Amino acid sequence: MQDVTVIGGSFAGLTAALQLGRASRTVSVIDAGAPRNRTSPAAHGVPGWDGTAPADILDGFGKDASAYSTVEFLSDTVVGVSVEQDGFVVSLATHAPLKTRRVLLAHGVVDTLPDLPGIAEVWGKTLLHCPYCHGFEVRNRPLAVLANHAMSGHQAQLLHADWSSDVTVLTGTQSSFDPSDFARDGFKMETRPVIGLSQAGDGISVSFEGGSSTEFAAVFTAPLVSLSGTPAEMLRCATTEGPLGPFLQVGPMGQTSVPGVFAAGDCARPAHNVTSAIGDGAMAGIGCHQSLVFPGMIQPIEAAA
Repeated sequence: MQDVTVIGGSFAGLTAALQLGRASRTVSVIDAGAPRNRTSPAAHGVPGWDGTAPADILDGFGKDASAYSTVEFLSDTVVGVSVEQDGFVVSLATHAPLKTRRVLLAHGVVDTLPDLPGIAEVWGKTLLHCPYCHGFEVRNRPLAVLANHAMSGHQAQLLHADWSSDVTVLTGTQSSFDPSDFARDGFKMETRPVIGLSQAGDGISVSFEGGSSTEFAAVFTAPLVSLSGTPAEMLRCATTEGPLGPFLQVGPMGQTSVPGVFAAGDCARPAHNVTSAIGDGAMAGIGCHQSLVFPGMIQPIEAAA
């Protein structure tokens, strides 16, 4: 039996593995090789790596963690997680099951984007989710918000406040967004049904029913998220409903509702950011380690919080 299995080898998972490796604990990092930001050419707002490709940052994180001999990496998919008397069994698609004392969930969430032609080709490039991550590069240019959820008005107001005075809200989608609840002053409202998106030079073209199209520097939206089919669901960890979908309930040390299961990163936050994932991973790794050294310590801390 090993000490910890980290499920997910992106920013949160690799940071947690680094902390545990430095404590000489045996760790397996399971990763399927499909990080959420794999289509983005650059990660912004990350101190020391601002503007660096996410894959390049992760490559450095992986090299740091792999320098510790007790940390191993398995390229695989988790197909089951079960609780045993002394820990857990993690079942994998192609490797033998792992017996482990602790599980650290860093697998992120399942994204659901609007069902529109061309969306996969522009996602992460000119169809963006976060003004803090990508807004500076398209500031002071025409922007649009694809209103695919109830928080789309919030996103439009945020962009209008400090990134662009020219913001169009695209309401021609099937979503929970209610235009009547949105303050329209200073915004353009486009009600024609959106039928497709495509790259247009360094910007994006939005096609409407009837054959016309409009170009913008970028379109912002946010995927609806779920934990369906993830190890978190397999373990029945408690969740809280966020504005875009559920996220795991965790305490300040990263402990979930299931004793011995910790979580960090996008699966444990309502809002998602690389820098936050790194910090969460460090704390969850430390909490996970201390739970091994002091089995009765973490639960009272989490309960008090």
